[in-house]
Amino acid sequence: MIRPPLLKPLDKAIIVSPAGKIDKDIVDKAASVLCEWGLKVEVGENALCSVGCFSGSVEQRLFDLQKAMDDAEVKLIFCSRGGYGMVHLLDRLNFEGMIQNPKWVVGYSDITALHSALQSNGIISIHGPMAKHFAEEGASDKAVRYTKTVLTEGSIDYEISETEHSALNREGKAFGKLFGGNLSVFCGILGSKYAVIPGDGILVIEDIGEEPYRVDRMMYQLKLAGVFDRIKGLIVGHFTDYVEDKQMYMPLYESILAAVSTYAFPVCFGFPVGHIQENYPLLMGAETTLTVTKERVFFTQE
Repeated sequence: MIRPPLLKPLDKAIIVSPAGKIDKDIVDKAASVLCEWGLKVEVGENALCSVGCFSGSVEQRLFDLQKAMDDAEVKLIFCSRGGYGMVHLLDRLNFEGMIQNPKWVVGYSDITALHSALQSNGIISIHGPMAKHFAEEGASDKAVRYTKTVLTEGSIDYEISETEHSALNREGKAFGKLFGGNLSVFCGILGSKYAVIPGDGILVIEDIGEEPYRVDRMMYQLKLAGVFDRIKGLIVGHFTDYVEDKQMYMPLYESILAAVSTYAFPVCFGFPVGHIQENYPLLMGAETTLTVTKERVFFTQE
């Protein structure tokens, strides 16, 4: 896997919007935080466009992202938001510029599709907070600070104590490449050349606004596709903005555990990743060690 070089002062960063549209004020505030880091920040030519729910036409969004990927001077591509639309661009992107001059890509949610495509091309990227989070929480926010640390220092070492659903945790230790991200987005590209299922991988999942039966269906989609036969660990982040369905056979998080009940790999619940304030950055495609004990979850990436 290709790991982009760590950021240095005066490195060039560009904010792009490959999916949903976003307000200029949010982008400006996020850019200010990146400037505080000492970066030279630009906003993509079409990043503030609006076509329906999208940040511009497919051609406009593709132009900005491809230009940023091809620019040897760019060291950070910062996605403004998720939403929907990244899938429109995947089969039209050329990754040669990224391979020749690797740079960091930061984002999550719908940007899961881009992370997967980068991973299929052997490039490590960062699943982490985007412009709205940076704008609303500021430079002192924990997830923002962790994102800066990952980009400038490179390693990750999280110790997670008891969470709301940690009673469901299954103990064990796993080592492998991290993949996944937003569950519905990942399932949407499953079976394509962009959805990498690494042997001995560690899968991370999160989502927002998905009804429990849909989550259950997606878990069984992964199971029937043989994903769980290949992984060594499962990280369950936060599933938000949903209502428990009393007609389902069990609550959402318990249904996730039930879907992997016949496997022996460790599983942790409530990991700080997803559409929440504590959305910790993760190195997608990087070698990862996950240790789940009764009291703690340890997550490290060198």
